Amino acid sequence: MPKQRRKENLPTKICLVCQRPFTWRKKWADCWDEVKYCSDRCRNRRTQASNLDSK
Repeated sequence: MPKQRRKENLPTKICLVCQRPFTWRKKWADCWDEVKYCSDRCRNRRTQASNLDSK
């Protein structure tokens, strides 16, 4: 059985919308490089975030 990783040793990123850190999840194992948002809520609000940046 493979060793389990401790939560504090998981990679993290900063969400582009809410600017909060989020950690790696197993469901993102194949696409971690493409993950930009911490949740579906932030992914759906991405247009609001880009509008705020342009002002």
